[in-house]
This record gives sequence, structure tokens and C-alpha cells, in this order.
Amino acid sequence: MARRGAGTPFLLQLSLLLLLHLGGTLGCASVAVVSPVVPLGSAVTASCTIQRELCRGLEQGKVRISWMLDNKFVAGSQHQGPGGTEVSNLTLPRFNRTQARLWCCVEWNGTKQRVGMAEIRAGYPPAKPLNLSCVLNLSDYGLTCQWEQGSDSHLPTSVVLKCAGPRAHCSGCRRSRAQAVMGCTPQGGHSHCTVPRRLLQLYRQMEIWVSATNALGTAESEHLCIDPMDVVKLDPPTLQSIQSIPFQTDCIALSWDVARGTEHMELQCELRYRAPEDSAWVLVTGIIGRAGTAQRCGFLFGTQYHFQMRCRRSSASALVYWSEWSPGRNYTTHEKAPTGKLDAWWGAQPAGAGGRLEVQLRWKAPRQREANGRVLGYRVTLSPRRRGRDPPITCNTTHTQCNFSVPAGTRRVYLSAYNAAGESAPTEVILLERKGQPLAGLRAVPGGEDSLWVHWEAPLAPVVAYVLEWQRVTAEPGHCSSCWQMEHDGTATAALIQDGIEPFQRYNISLYPIYKGTVGVPVHTAAYSQQKAPSHAPKLHLKRISKSEAELCWEPLPVEMQNGFITSYTIFWANSSADVASATVNPSLSSFVIQGLKPSTLYKVHIMASTAAGDTNGTSLTLVTTVLDDTEIQFLFLTLGLVFVLLTVLLICFQKNERMKEQLWPSVPDPANSSLGKWVPAATSRCPQEPLQVLASREPGPAAISTVTVLEGAPGKQPEKEPPALPAAPTALSRPYVRQEGPGEPVQYARVGGAGYRGQRLLPEPAPRFYENLRGRGDGGGVGDWGFLEEPPATFPLLQGLRIGGAEELHECRAD
Repeated sequence: MARRGAGTPFLLQLSLLLLLHLGGTLGCASVAVVSPVVPLGSAVTASCTIQRELCRGLEQGKVRISWMLDNKFVAGSQHQGPGGTEVSNLTLPRFNRTQARLWCCVEWNGTKQRVGMAEIRAGYPPAKPLNLSCVLNLSDYGLTCQWEQGSDSHLPTSVVLKCAGPRAHCSGCRRSRAQAVMGCTPQGGHSHCTVPRRLLQLYRQMEIWVSATNALGTAESEHLCIDPMDVVKLDPPTLQSIQSIPFQTDCIALSWDVARGTEHMELQCELRYRAPEDSAWVLVTGIIGRAGTAQRCGFLFGTQYHFQMRCRRSSASALVYWSEWSPGRNYTTHEKAPTGKLDAWWGAQPAGAGGRLEVQLRWKAPRQREANGRVLGYRVTLSPRRRGRDPPITCNTTHTQCNFSVPAGTRRVYLSAYNAAGESAPTEVILLERKGQPLAGLRAVPGGEDSLWVHWEAPLAPVVAYVLEWQRVTAEPGHCSSCWQMEHDGTATAALIQDGIEPFQRYNISLYPIYKGTVGVPVHTAAYSQQKAPSHAPKLHLKRISKSEAELCWEPLPVEMQNGFITSYTIFWANSSADVASATVNPSLSSFVIQGLKPSTLYKVHIMASTAAGDTNGTSLTLVTTVLDDTEIQFLFLTLGLVFVLLTVLLICFQKNERMKEQLWPSVPDPANSSLGKWVPAATSRCPQEPLQVLASREPGPAAISTVTVLEGAPGKQPEKEPPALPAAPTALSRPYVRQEGPGEPVQYARVGGAGYRGQRLLPEPAPRFYENLRGRGDGGGVGDWGFLEEPPATFPLLQGLRIGGAEELHECRAD
């Protein structure tokens, strides 16, 4: 119930609104405009009148009127009109829309309701149709006319093609409205239509024009006063045959058939033809069509031509149309022996010790006008052909060059061309020497993408002709035998090269002046017909690097990749701090040294190749500078090497020099391995109770000495207690003392005799000082009967130590 109560006011308002629109506003408001169609940009005036009694719900209260142009509110003025009406006027100063709806609205219950509407259109008057033309079709004799519509008027426009009947005097095409008839109306907005045959009067003048009409006016095209037969377009004729006229091989005869339906007409025809290598047609006019045949001369021999023909009705009117060109027909004229001279160029050099001359002969193929057909080959002879006698053939080839040898001293050869119809007169080629005066200057400039202009300075001596040679520069050597041309004008100072020239390729050009009796020394130049940036830049290589410098090198670009003359190389380098530097290098160089680098720093380097037409960057090369220079590194290694050598020398010296070893590391004798420890003296009868400790004869190892017996000292030094004189040595003392060196190998060390004892050296030089145990030398220098020293030498520390422990026992033994 609540919902139903809430929806009741809304339904009531909707019902009232529908009543206002459907019945309440019927006839209560009227909108009037001065003109529903106005020129674009002009002013629009409108008024809206509200009749209060016809508008339900608006009988009481004040009526407020407003305006809307499409969906945009515009302001108008309101006042009270006669009969209790409310009137609102609106003026739009510039109406810039091609179409719009103008609404009159009233305010009811707080909302604005649309109660009236007027539709307004704006545009321009129709444009004048242009370029009216008509063509009569013989298939149905309908007259088809077409024109150009002109600019859009933005308004509905009706276009009609109109025509007027014939008059006795059509000059100026003045007609009366009673004579005008409708011709045709174009469909689908097209700008052409066809007037049917029933509305036409053939062979009589008619007035034809186009009329365009819209709400703002009417426009007409120019009026045509034509005979429909004057604008007839015939079908093309058909070429039947083409053949040469006997005995006049440069003339041909043609025959054709006219199109069906034109046999009764006076026709005017045209013929055109051209050779396949020609770009322009040769046009033959003034041919009478009804004749069916025609002749034409001046054709080249042995040449294929393409023929076409067209016709039109003979009339004095300038509006007569030509038919389309007939289907083409080819014909080749008869051949004839070649004529004219051949352009020849040569090179000659001695052929070793055989007394012959190697000749390289080149020539240009004759032009079609001189070839008189298809050239089958060329012959080279050493003498001209005489009556009925053919000279020996030196060269017979289908090419335009020949290499052959001739006897030394040959100065002339003869060149001729031949085809199926015969052989040309021989061209004399004089083999001149190339030792004449050269030209003063030569330069080449582009003549286009596929050509070069060559300019030179004329020499002082008169010139017969010039020969230009050009060769494309490539990485692989090659030779173009046809890349030359001869300029027969000796006064010329320029020539255009068009054969075989390509953009972005380098050409070496040579120019030879030909004088009377000699050939000048050539001058040379190089040129491009068009340049651009190099295809790529050289690849950088690191040749040497130090802490402050880096030497870079690169391979020169192949000439095919240069695309122009290299003007410079630019080296760029930058470190991690983005400090960028560059240097420009002459294009003739292939290496560069970067200076001022920081030690132990990473750099990125790249190269840019430049021509006059652009630049190309190469790939980046990363390098790191060293901490030390090469000189510093070499000095460091030299110092370390010297130190190592010095240490080695000192070590060797220490190992080899015994004196130095003794000074630094003195050698201390080992008592266990001394000679005293290995002595085994004979037991004396004086001291039988002292057993001698003798090593076993085969026992290895050092001998241990427990008792040292000191024999009688020298006479001059008597001990405190005089011992008795020793008896003569027993016979057993004459046995040699034996030192055991090894098992089973006794070595004699000393022999004791009556004359005394002599021992051998124990250590080699420069070992420590050796000592001798002498017995009875007879010098009496402090030596007893057995030759032993009474006192141990002061220089023998071992014996000094042994003396203390054995002297008393020795004296006791002597006392006994």
C-alpha cells in the first residue's frame, strides 16, 4: 500500500505530461520562420505563438516561452499578443549549420516542454556544371553526355540534361522555351546520362546543356550546338597486311578494313609506328580511310616496327572524336649490308722475343641505322679486300673485341661487320703510339643518378678525336671491354657518360686525346654519379695500450661499401664518467693514437666514417688502460731479474768457494773421525798392564780411544821425573798401522820404523791444517826417541784437551 501511494504522484504527472503532448498542445503553439531554407551564414528569424485556451494546464498562471536549437538553449524575447496569446520572437544573426531543428518550449510544472518545431536548412545556390561533352554511340545511336558537377551546395539539387530541337539557324543556339525538351536525368548522383535515339535529330544541329536547381536558385552549363553525328566515336579499323615495296626496301605498303557501319562515311585516319628501342611514336596523318591502303617510306633496314591505326568521321567540327587505336601489328623490314665506319680503340704491346706485337682491339657495334639488320659477326684483316680476292682473316668473332698478334712493325688493320645481306666496307684502324701531349686538366661531375659529365681543357695542338675510358672500382680486379666511347668532335671540352653508370659506385675515368699521327698520354680522375653515407664503418682493433695512451688501427673500407669519397674518420672515446672526446683523422690513415687517458680506466671507443652525403657509426670497442707504462714494466722486470741473478750468483759463490765458506761457516773437526781415533799403536813392554783398545779389523764405525799414551818427549825438555831410557823398539813395531776403510779392504795409513814415522795427509787442500807424527827425524827439535812431541801443539785443541787426562799415567809408566 505504501508503495502504491508513493507511485501515484509520479503516474499522475506522467498522465498529465502525455495529455499535454498528445492533446493539450494540439494547436496551442505555432512556430513560423521567414524561410526554411537560407543561405549558409545568413540570419534566421522565427516566432512562436502560444494560445492559452488550447494548451491544457496552462490556462492559469504566467506562460514562459524559451527556444532550443537542436539541443542548445537560445534566448528570445517574449510579449503578449492579440487575443490573449503569448508571442516569443527569435533572431539568429549567423546560421552556420547546414541543417537544424528549432524548438519552441514552455515551462510547465518546473520542466520545459517542447510544443512546436521548425526545420531549417542552409546552403549555397547550385554550382555551374563544367566541361560538358557528348559522344554518339553507333551501336544504339544514343548520345551520352558527361560533365563536372562543381562544388557541393549542401542542399537537395536536381540535375537534368536538356536538349532543344533543331532550328533553321543555330548560330548562338537561341531558342524559345517551347522548343526545350527534357533529355535525361542522371541516376545515383552521377554526372553523366544518355539521351535516347528517339529524342535526337541526326545530321542536324541541336542545343544541349545541363541544368542544376535547388531551393536557392538554378545554374546552367555552357550550351553545346552540335550535330549528333559530329560527336560520333567510331570503332577502330583493323590492319590487314604490311609488306615492303619491291626495289624500294625503305618503303612499306599497308592495308586495313574500316569498322562495320562506317562504310558509307568519309573517314580521316592516322598511322603511328615505332621501333622497340624508341620511346616516341612516329605519326603519319592525312590518310583517307575509305581507300583501305597507304604507303610510307623512310623505314630502317632490318628493323622491327610496331604499327597502329585510328580513324574518325571527316567533319569541319572540332568536336569530332577519334576512334581508339587499333590492335598493334609488328613488321620487320628487309635487310641490307651494313654501312658506315666503326668506332675502334686499341692497345698494343710487344709479344716477347718473337718479334711480334700483341694487339687488343675493341670497337662499338654499329647503330641500327648503319647495321641495316642483325649483325652476325665482325672480321679483322691485315689488308683491305681487293678485286675478287679476300685477304687472310686475322680474327672472326661475334663479340666487340678481339686479341691477336701481328708482325712487329704492323701499323694498320682493317675491321668490317657483316649480316645476312652482305659485309660493310672495311674500317681502317691505325695503331698509333701513345706518346703525344697529355691534357692539362680533367674533372668529372654527376650528370644524374646514372650518368657522369666529364670536362677537360683543350690542348694547344689540334685534336682529331677523344677517347673516354671508365672502369668501375671493385675489390676484385676486373675489366669492362665496352666501357669506353669516342668523341669525334676535336673541339669538344665535355662529354656525357651514360653507359653502365650506377649510383654509389666509384669509377676511374681516363681520357686520351688523338692527334694526327699519335695518341696523347692519358689523364685520369675518379667520380661518383651519386653519393650517400657509407654502408658501415671500419672495425676498430687495439694495437697497443698503456696507462695514458691507446693506439687503434682499422682496415680501410672496401670501395663497394664506401658509397662515396671518404672525407674523414672521427674517433670518439668516453669513460664511465661520460667524459666524451673526439678527434678527426685523415682518410688516408688507418691508425690513431689516443693520448691523455687516465690509468686503470675503462673506455668505450667507436669510429665514424663520413662522406659528403652522410656519416655512419661503427661498433663500440671497450678497452682498459694499464696501471704502468711499458717502460715502467720493463724497468720493474729488469730490476727483479737483476736481483734474482745477483742472488743466484751469490749462492753459487757460497757453494763453490771453500775459503768463503770457512770464513762464514768454519769447519769443526769431528774427533770421532780424526786420524788419531783410527790409530792403533803397538803395546809396549813398559806398560803391559795398559791394555790397548783396538778395533776389530772388520768392525765398521769410528774407533773409540780410551787411553792416549804419550811417548818420550824431546831431549831439551825433561820432565820432572826422568824416566829410564826405552829399549829398542821391538820387531813388532815395524809392522804397518792399518786403517780399516771397509770390509775386507785394508789401506795402509803409516809404517813405523827405526828411522821414524811419516803419516799421510788427512784432508785435502784447502782443508784445515794437517799435522804429522814424526819419529826420529834427526832434527832434535823437541822430539823423543819415538818422534812424538812432548807437548801437544797449541794449534791442536783436541790434543791439548787429551794431555791433561793422560800425562800422569804416562810418567808413571815411564818410571816403571
